[in-house]
Amino acid sequence: MSDALRYPPVRADHIGSLLRPPELRQAFRAFHAGKLDRAGLTEAQNAAIGAAIALQRDVGLPVVTDGEFRRGSYWSRFVEGIDGLSIDEARYTFHDAQGHELAFTAPVVTGKVSRRAPISLDEYIFLRDHASALAKITLPAPSTMHFWRGTDYATGDAYANPRAFFRDLGRVYRAEIADLAAAGCRYVQLDEVALAMLCDPAIRARVAADGNDPAALTELYVEAIAEAIAAAPAAMAIGVHLCRGNFNGRHLSEGGYQEVAKALFGCSGVTHFLLEFDTPRAGDFAPLRHVAPDKGVVLGLVSSKDPALEKGEGLLRRIGEAAQFIDRDRLALSPQCGFASTVAGNPLGENDQRAKLALCVETARAAWKN
Repeated sequence: MSDALRYPPVRADHIGSLLRPPELRQAFRAFHAGKLDRAGLTEAQNAAIGAAIALQRDVGLPVVTDGEFRRGSYWSRFVEGIDGLSIDEARYTFHDAQGHELAFTAPVVTGKVSRRAPISLDEYIFLRDHASALAKITLPAPSTMHFWRGTDYATGDAYANPRAFFRDLGRVYRAEIADLAAAGCRYVQLDEVALAMLCDPAIRARVAADGNDPAALTELYVEAIAEAIAAAPAAMAIGVHLCRGNFNGRHLSEGGYQEVAKALFGCSGVTHFLLEFDTPRAGDFAPLRHVAPDKGVVLGLVSSKDPALEKGEGLLRRIGEAAQFIDRDRLALSPQCGFASTVAGNPLGENDQRAKLALCVETARAAWKN
């Protein structure tokens, strides 16, 4: 692997999703209402992505995404592109600071899984042809297709056990990553929520009460990641983002990384981890001592859920604190999560988003001088 991609490929990163502009949200509504055809939706998406590319360029980001503007949610397009997956109610809920709960839907296995056609290749090709920065493609982690439904992750008898399911799912990921690599993609990020949820003592207790072993489930999900990326070329950066839930400013879980650190932070094939550290819910930096020496960490210190702008000096101080547990040269900076994991987005405005992305760039330049 080249030096440029051995650790986080850029010093100032962002997780992927961006706030959908009003015109794009209107286009989605019109399309689902039958008032706009697919060509019209694609035209609206292309225009919005062009503006998103310009935003990322203008603030100085060395990495670019399409804002996930072709997706209803971060995992929706993946599920839509695979035979054997459908959608049903999740067994968990989102929470806010006041304790209010909100239900959501999740993937469910309905048969043998297989990929009909490339899922995110068109997203990458548009970025490749319209942007000069390093283009990142995000994919939901394999556990997304299993965890939120608990023991009811599948209907019927397509799979005798979860390991058999993840073997087939791994083939889907390897084929997708191979197509992306052939087109020139050098940065893929897996968005991992289940492992972050397994850091929460209350959720671990619930998992155990349902008849599952949280430690065994952690190992299963880490193995699924390794299997999914096993054939990725050496020149491709593979990031794993751990997310505690990101829907309209709400979260799913809390707890530091110590419960999964030993199993996850040495995962074969992963080049770096993008970790949330924006609130006390994330715990301290001590688990970073378990990150394998050939891997790096992007510190998610800037909130994508709160419009208040962080102070640069505070971010620099926290980078220094993290560097007590992992070499500073193996660190980078980003918001803790995307700004809109679903079309609805988080409770902040486009100017707030721009300011936070610019702050990541400015702080990274001050922290690393390169």
